[in-house]
Amino acid sequence: MATIKDIAELADVSPATVSRVLNYDPDLSVGIETKQKIFKVAEELNYTKHKKNIKSAKAKILFVQWYDEAEELEDIYYLSIRLGIEKKAEELGLELIKRSLEEVEQAGADGILALGKFTKEQADFLFELNPNLLFVDFDALALGYNSLVIDFHQSMSSVFEYLTQHGHQKIGMIAGEEYTTGSQEPLEDRRLTIFREMLTQKKIVNDNYILKAPFTVIGGYEVMKQFLLEYPTDFPSAFFASSDALAIGALKAIHEAGLKVPEDISVIGFNDISVAKYVSPPLTTIKIHTEWMGELAVETLLSIIHGRAPVARKVTIATELIERASTR
Repeated sequence: MATIKDIAELADVSPATVSRVLNYDPDLSVGIETKQKIFKVAEELNYTKHKKNIKSAKAKILFVQWYDEAEELEDIYYLSIRLGIEKKAEELGLELIKRSLEEVEQAGADGILALGKFTKEQADFLFELNPNLLFVDFDALALGYNSLVIDFHQSMSSVFEYLTQHGHQKIGMIAGEEYTTGSQEPLEDRRLTIFREMLTQKKIVNDNYILKAPFTVIGGYEVMKQFLLEYPTDFPSAFFASSDALAIGALKAIHEAGLKVPEDISVIGFNDISVAKYVSPPLTTIKIHTEWMGELAVETLLSIIHGRAPVARKVTIATELIERASTR
């Protein structure tokens, strides 16, 4: 595993700066470019290339991003997927034209990769530009479009089984709040829907323990801080958070409340971003192989370009639970 010193050397900053950036220290004053460099190096040190020979015919791909660079730093899940996409495109000699949704125009591309969440109208607009279209991290199959998504049922089953097998009966969740670009339509957190069903079936659901916040460290911190002020003694023995960023914020709020992780509250995150192993305590989390997910997105789009199927397909990505010191 790469160390903070390794990251510091490659990013040309001090180890102290790396540590504070990876722990989302709000008092640290460094620029966005420095943060991007540190996060990018941390992700790249975990990156494993899976070289595969695909006849790309030097295709041109329009890459539509939901998050801008500043938003990526709030939760580097999308940064990691983007790096996988960019590296696979470079490896195969593809031309990658990067645009935000607002900047999209007909660019003579062979296909479109759309990363993030979109409305039906936005999805239809992209399809009209080019029918060789793949949505990444957005289930658009019901709209008739190709999609590459996480298998949330498998993921949440892993979380639920892990917690109940370790004796947890009072279980909480920090679900994510997010909205589409432009129209700001609220989006469902599928993890919450599935997890609530599992808790309800076991008759251990408690709505007071279901929290919601934006997918950021500060969002997780503020919602957990408020919860512990309202319920200083009646809190779950374990919390699952819909992203590592939410979990990292929750860790800070729990520590500030004078409680210990995992002795008082176990915490599980989601994504296994590179930062997860550097926080204190290191975070138990659901690992998504995000770099490989980006690679697979490129390969899947190429297969669509070279031989379109008669119907849309949905490719689901399995996950694995990585146990670290934040749970017991």
